Order: sequence, then C-alpha cells, then structure tokens
Amino acid sequence: MKSNKFPLLLFLFLSLNLQAQDYLFPVKPGQRALLAGNFSEIRPNHFHSGIDVKIGGVDGEPILSITDGYVYRMKVSSYGYGNVLYIRHNDGQSSVYAHLRNFSPKIMDFMRERMYAEKKNDLEVFLEPQEIPVKKGEIIGNGGNTGSSGGPHLHFEIRDTLDHAIDPFKYRWKEIVDTTSPILYRMALTPLDFLSRVDGEFARKEFTPLIESGKYLLPQDVKISGRVGLEIYAIDKMDGVGNTFGIPVFELSEDDNPLFRIHIDHIDFYKSRYLLSHAHQNRFTRVYHYPNNQMELYDPKSSGSGALTALPGESKKINLAMKDYFGNTRMLSFQIIGEKEEKSSPSPRTVSHQPTVITYHREVMKIQAGSSEWGEMAQVHVHGYIMDLPPAYLQNGRRIYLWDMNYGVPEKIDICTETIFPTVQKKIPFGEEMAYFNNDVGIHFEEKTLLDDLFLRIEKSRNGRSKAIKINAPQEYLQSNMEVLFKNTGFEGDKTHAHVYFQSENGWKSFVGGTWESEDIRFKTRNFGTFVIEEDKVPPAIRAVRVNSSELRFIIRDNKSGIRDFEAFVDGEWVLMRYEHKQNVIWSEKINKQPFKGEVLLKVRDMAGNESQYTSTLN
Repeated sequence: MKSNKFPLLLFLFLSLNLQAQDYLFPVKPGQRALLAGNFSEIRPNHFHSGIDVKIGGVDGEPILSITDGYVYRMKVSSYGYGNVLYIRHNDGQSSVYAHLRNFSPKIMDFMRERMYAEKKNDLEVFLEPQEIPVKKGEIIGNGGNTGSSGGPHLHFEIRDTLDHAIDPFKYRWKEIVDTTSPILYRMALTPLDFLSRVDGEFARKEFTPLIESGKYLLPQDVKISGRVGLEIYAIDKMDGVGNTFGIPVFELSEDDNPLFRIHIDHIDFYKSRYLLSHAHQNRFTRVYHYPNNQMELYDPKSSGSGALTALPGESKKINLAMKDYFGNTRMLSFQIIGEKEEKSSPSPRTVSHQPTVITYHREVMKIQAGSSEWGEMAQVHVHGYIMDLPPAYLQNGRRIYLWDMNYGVPEKIDICTETIFPTVQKKIPFGEEMAYFNNDVGIHFEEKTLLDDLFLRIEKSRNGRSKAIKINAPQEYLQSNMEVLFKNTGFEGDKTHAHVYFQSENGWKSFVGGTWESEDIRFKTRNFGTFVIEEDKVPPAIRAVRVNSSELRFIIRDNKSGIRDFEAFVDGEWVLMRYEHKQNVIWSEKINKQPFKGEVLLKVRDMAGNESQYTSTLN
C-alpha cells in the first residue's frame, strides 16, 4: 500500500502558506508604508528581528491584528520593547507589536487588573487562548515610543512555530515598495591565522571601492598569503526614506565559482548574540564563517568557510553580490594575487625607537618592537621551555613578532631590547565550564558564557582608594554572564553603598552591582573592560509635577547608579505608576474612577539602595 503522508503534508503546507499570505498589514492596510528599519539590520549587539513601520512621527496610530488569534503574551515596561503584544495565530505562527503607546481598552483593562493584583509597575504575563481572542483587522493598540525606542513607530515581527523571527518581507506586503539597491561604504581584508598576510602584513586593512557603471570596483590588486577573510561595511536603502537598512543576502564567488553565501532569513533568539561573531565591531559583515559562530545563516556551514586563498603568483577575481529581499543587487569586484612570504633583511639606515606595542588578534599575539643592536631573535618562555622566535617580518625599521597562543601562553618574552610580560593568563576554551583564579581575581565561566575561545587577559591598576581590574577589552564579547570575584580590593569606604561599576574608555561609569565578601566583591557581567568600585550615597531626586485627586505625576532622577524601582500609595492603598525613563516621568493609572484622597506616599530607590520619599495629603 502506498503512503499518503507526503500529499497530506504538502496539502497542509500549502494551506498554511496560503493562509499566511493573507496576513493584513498592521498599519493603514492598503496604503503605502514607509519603514525606519528592516529585518537583518545590524543593531548594537543583535540583529533587528522585525520591521519598523513609520507612524507619522507622533503617537496614536491604530495598530491592527494581522489575522485571527489570541494574545498569548504581553508586557508593560519602560525598557526594551516597552508596551508589547504577542498574538498567536491559527496557523501556529505569531506576530509581535512593540513600542505601543497603549493597548486597546479590553486588553489594557485585563493587564491593569493583573498589575494591581500583583502590585507591579512593570509586568509580563502569559495567557491562555480563551482569555483575550482577537480578530483580523481588530485594533489592538496605538503606536507609540515606549521602551528603548528612538521615536514613534511600530516594531513588528512575525515568528514561526519555533519562535524564530522570520523576515516579514517574505509575505510580499503590497504596502512596501523598494527599487533601491544597496550601498557599499568600505571593505576590509583580514588575516585568519598567524601565517596570513594582507599586502605583506599581519594586519586587517580597509579599502574604499569606487563605483563605476553601478558596480563597485577596487582600483588596486591586493596581495595575500595564507587564509584571508573579506569584511563588508554596506547598507541597504529603500524608496522614499533616508533611513539605512540591513542587507540579508551576500553571495561570494571566486573566479565565478560560488564560494560562500549568507542569507539572513530567520533569527534564533537563543543564538542572537553570535551577531558579535558575525560582524566586526558591530559594523562590518564577515563574509566568512567565524570560528564557533553557531548561527545557521551560512552555506557552507563549516568553520572557516569563505576564506580567500591564492597560491604564490596566482591571480583570482573575487565577486560579491549584495542583495536585498526585493532583488535589488549591487556587485563588488576586486583582484587578489598570491604572494610568497618573504622575510625582509634588516636595513642599517632605518632605525626605529618607537615604544613596543602588543596587540591581540584572537589567538595571535602581535609584538611591534623597535630596531635592536643586539640581534633580532626573541626568546619565548612558555611551559618551562625557552623557544627562539625570529621576526615574522620587518616593517619601517620595526620588528614584527607573531606568536600563536594555541602553542602556549608565554610567561615572558625577551626581545633583546627589553623583556615583555604578557597580560594573557590562560586559554579558556569555547563551550567548556572553567574557573580561573589568581591573587587579584577569580572568574567562573559557564558552558554558554563564551562566543569563542578566549585568551584571558587581566590587568590591575588603581582607582582612587581601591584597585581597578581590566578583563580583556570592551571590543571583545561574551554570550552570557561570567561571574567575577574581585579579590583584595583595598576599598576603604562604606561598603553598604559601594558597588562595582563598568568604566568605559571615555571615563563614563555604569552600575554593575555585586555582593561583598569581606574584602572581596562578587559580581556578574556580560561585558569585558575595566571595572572599578564606587560609592553612591546620594538618594534619587523627586519633583512633584501634579498631585491632585485625579492624577499623581512626578519627575524622578538618579545621577549615578540609576533608578531601581518605585512604589506609590494613597491612603495606604497601592497605586499603579507608569514610567517613561526617557523623560524621567512617572504617572498614576487608576483601576477605578474614585478620586485620590488621603496621605500620598512615593518611595523611589536607586541601584545602590538609597531611598527618597515624597509625602503629602489630599483632602
């Protein structure tokens, strides 16, 4: 007997697909829509997972459910997506509507009751299908600017049955028109291992292609040796707006033979931090598979695929097609020439007295040293052995040494003119749980803490009355928190109001937190960089804007650790207070129409535990 499973599955797939194609556009369906952001756009630390629909620059545009379903999740918050609704549809997919000014009355009444019941000013709830059903075209809220939004708009997503965000453009909304091709700003070629070179150097080099007849060309050939990666800084444009957008498809070929392809057609939120491996410094798309990147956007999927190579004297033509979802394409073409590695002979006329510079490029330690009268051979002390290390090459009188730390982390390196003590402590392998301790710090890494192998570097310094520690650099990234024990801090102040702060390179400090354990403090962080200990004894500031029988409205600010939470009571009864952190405003929202009467009490706490109170009486 023949199985009927395949025809049945095909019928179900086609049925669901046709149903999905009937989605209604959520803003002014049938009218031309303008966008401020698209799917696949590179944002700080993540891909943009939907489209941003313009709503005329003001709050209030009615937002519609794209088809029948029910609200299965919703959240009120001053951060992230702000006021957001998640609607599950009959085809198993879901839609997301974020940064709403408000929910529709029936949805907000439900949410307000839950917030009063749980006495929470911010709340996320998950619902059953029968609690809030919605119909196609029903107004579910109004567009706004809540959460981490930079202006009024609707952030809209479609998610599949696995809760992966998928490109909304695949439903070919007639409201969206685009005939504009991508724009290329810069390209870069970067060495992918310590034997690689770009124009004779172990260095990432940027180039500016020129556009001729609609195609980008690099006017000069680039010499390479070893494995080299292509990186692209490019954006897409759309008709009618000045905003910039992401490019979902990159197709790389070598002498007209396909080499590597990127297609950003879905986003797995559990792997979204790997954007930091997908892109260089959150800007240049790596058109090669970066080691240990877990995103499934690449073809081939193997680590290191997409690398450019050329034998000595061999010339290759490299083409890159950059495509948006609508088929608008821009091409980049350039030539690479294989170069034989040659060690330069020292030049007695070229003398460099510049200071020694040490930089780290994943597993490669690069040392740039001045000229030496005592020879050029360095000695690497590693694992009790002494190994001779000649310069990888000479450049403008400077000796360039390269050391692959996979061979071992050096205790010291004698470069004839001085002895270097690298700050690298240990290799922490990707995907392994591991702990590291020394006299200054202890760090615990979970299996999912890292995005890649980590060559741990720790430096200590002074910060006023206590020590500061620097762990690697802010331009390196983590997938999830590492736990740090900052040991023997030497802090002499009031520990009850002292916490760890992240200090950016411009000196600005942001609260991290931590728990004191005698002279040590333990904290968690998802950032590398410099950490200091600071006191905050100043409570938040409260300024009453309106306090009457109809409304409570205040301005609240904290200039150091930041606002943690707040609570308001009238005549002893808890009152829901909404918060807009961008304006530092909180205001009351009643559950009934009864006037406020009696004692008004507002408590505002900062992250350091300082509390301010406001009291008054309404007669």
